[in-house]
Amino acid sequence: MEIIIGLLSGAVGGNLAGALLKKFSMGTLWNSVVGILGGGLGAQILGMLGLDISGIIGSIAGGTVGGGALMAIIGVIKSAMNK
Repeated sequence: MEIIIGLLSGAVGGNLAGALLKKFSMGTLWNSVVGILGGGLGAQILGMLGLDISGIIGSIAGGTVGGGALMAIIGVIKSAMNK
């Protein structure tokens, strides 16, 4: 259940980062896809580090931050490659 929450919050985080960083946004679909990947990674990394912030809240936080961070990183790389 926590993985699913991490993935969904990753999609939200990816789209939120895309809205805040319009220059690096890849559109709703790709922001969601990259956010889902980042959300899964973020939730897993927090779990591996032992930062268990009361289960569901930790999954939401890790997913949102991971999704937003990965979307921003890929957006910057994509933007740099287009120049």
